[in-house]
Amino acid sequence: MTVVDKRVEALFQPFKYGKLELANRVAMAPMTRCFSPENIPGQDVADYYAARAKGGVGLIITEGTFIDHPAANGYPNVPAFYSEKSLDGWKRVADAVHKNGGKIAPQIWHTGPFRRAGVNPNPDVPGYGPSEIVENGEVVVKKMTKQDIDNAVEAYAKAANAAEKLGFDAVEVHGAHQYLIDAFLWEGSNNRDDEYGGSIENRTRFAVEVIKAVRASVNKDFPVILRYSQWKQADYSAKLAQNPKELAQILFPLVEAGVDIFHASVRRFWETAFEGSDRTLASITREITGKPVITVGSIGLSYSFRANPAQEVEHALRTPDNVDEVASQLAKGYFDIAAVGRALLSDPQWSNKLRDGKRSEIVEYTDEALKSLVV
Repeated sequence: MTVVDKRVEALFQPFKYGKLELANRVAMAPMTRCFSPENIPGQDVADYYAARAKGGVGLIITEGTFIDHPAANGYPNVPAFYSEKSLDGWKRVADAVHKNGGKIAPQIWHTGPFRRAGVNPNPDVPGYGPSEIVENGEVVVKKMTKQDIDNAVEAYAKAANAAEKLGFDAVEVHGAHQYLIDAFLWEGSNNRDDEYGGSIENRTRFAVEVIKAVRASVNKDFPVILRYSQWKQADYSAKLAQNPKELAQILFPLVEAGVDIFHASVRRFWETAFEGSDRTLASITREITGKPVITVGSIGLSYSFRANPAQEVEHALRTPDNVDEVASQLAKGYFDIAAVGRALLSDPQWSNKLRDGKRSEIVEYTDEALKSLVV
């Protein structure tokens, strides 16, 4: 592969881990899109992902797709990953990506305590989480019983098994952003006093059980990716771990359970993970686990992450060409793959244009891209 722009050459080197072979180190980050009526991904969704594969993305990680648990979904028109019609749709997506030279992993999720009753396919079901949440005198999140936990673990495994059977190249388990797995991991949302709460070991138990079940449901060479985060949707400053030692206490058991690749989710890839350290979450994760790591966070954007379009822009990013810094960090071994989010929404050819030295031709991201599936 000829790389015209040598500043980003590191991003366009091949990657291999087990049976996962990627043409380059550029991934498409998972982004919820809500364009799957009745929770079924249609031809437009297949075309959307295929366009990014054709545009030079090495690995596509799909939008969050919910597992077969009555409280797993939290948003309208997001795709499921268990019904016959939904899986047929996902087979169409995977085939389209492969036809265009890309590799693809579904992100399987359970939105946990972020769910509220009223969302299909089970509108009468409240959210489920490690702890009960009451709003205005009404239980809006049910504290999960051991049976509820076992059912959710089984559903994750079922989805992973389906992913491999459908011909996907890997599976990503969503363990971040205060959704179900992260809600158990974080002491701010987990006040249980049983074996799933209290100590770091106990709070990690649910995640470990999920990964073990997922690992057992697929072949040993089928890659399992885990996305995790420090920040929460309700608190950007939250810390899952207060220091590298605590982070190791969380990550080591997950490695032993079967995680092959970690996806360290941060809002800005360059920010340091802990006070007094110059290391990013991705680089610390790689050092602790010895596993390949995906970095993510405002890559290729010229302005800051916003929680919603109505909010003020916090500040400009330090450079519109932060891709050069990503490539530099990659070349230094800080991480192995760079996941690009919103920059790919506006321009499916972002990766090819970057590689070919055509930055001036890249269509810059605007919120207008959220209104449709740009192909």
